Amino acid sequence: MPATSPSDPGTVFSLRQVSKVYRMGESEVHALRDVDLELFPGEFVVLLGASGSGKSTLLNILGGLDRPSSGQVRYKDHDLTTASAAELTRFRREHVGFVFQFYNLIPSLTAQENVSLVTEIAEAPTDPVEALALVDMAGRRDHFPSQLSGGEQQRVAIARAVAKRPDVLLCDEPTGALDYPTGKLVLSVLQHINQTLGTITVVITHNAAIAALADRVIRISSGRIVDIQRNTVKATPDDISW
Repeated sequence: MPATSPSDPGTVFSLRQVSKVYRMGESEVHALRDVDLELFPGEFVVLLGASGSGKSTLLNILGGLDRPSSGQVRYKDHDLTTASAAELTRFRREHVGFVFQFYNLIPSLTAQENVSLVTEIAEAPTDPVEALALVDMAGRRDHFPSQLSGGEQQRVAIARAVAKRPDVLLCDEPTGALDYPTGKLVLSVLQHINQTLGTITVVITHNAAIAALADRVIRISSGRIVDIQRNTVKATPDDISW
């Protein structure tokens, strides 16, 4: 990836005046408008906003899945805006873990085999069983997805994401398909990963209660960041209800 000089050596991600416009026929949809944002080592960040506010677009740009229409995105000293498709693929493979609302596990593979798919292409991965142990799923490593509950499948998906030791874990509504007790368990796992491994963790949600878990809460509305709040005292999943 092309290298640039970072504005702050402690900044992992830096977005400057980032906008994203989707063209649908003759109309334009402005998903993001002039977003400025920095992410720092070890943060747990919640992106909060209503459906259609631009949260997922922002996450996709951070993860190198999409490019902005204008503005600049830097990861450390690398300019993602001008990176080639091959460079973005390498960036995602080496530095980013994704967790989505739906687990995307391969049904014909066991939990351990699903995690192993990632470790086989990573440079310095965690052992698949160790990754499953991080999410308290080592005891079910030989089970297939159909033999696991929704919460267990999501924990396997998290293990798969963190097994390659990513610098950043991007989570799009990771509790959206789960009931309250299971959602709390998954949030506990994400908080544990963040605190144990120091992985920057970014969680998208429309659920304001989850914001109490974060170091910073970034509120998005109509494609703009409208508020950034820092929590001086972080809650645990057991402290919140929704």
